Amino acid sequence: MGYLKYTQFIYIAFALFFAYDGIMKLNEGDESYPFYFVIAGMAIFMFFFRRRFLKKYDNHNKKQ
Repeated sequence: MGYLKYTQFIYIAFALFFAYDGIMKLNEGDESYPFYFVIAGMAIFMFFFRRRFLKKYDNHNKKQ
């Protein structure tokens, strides 16, 4: 389960990509830009959710 420590950072990469793409769409005048910001927000939420879950998982394994 060591790979779970690194997979949470994939969400940050997705958030950066979609935020950048949303800014580009906003500057172009495309009407679909809010969708990209929502996806970026969800990716940031998932980063913190996975981080919290991993800490709970590690603390549970230390108790056993």
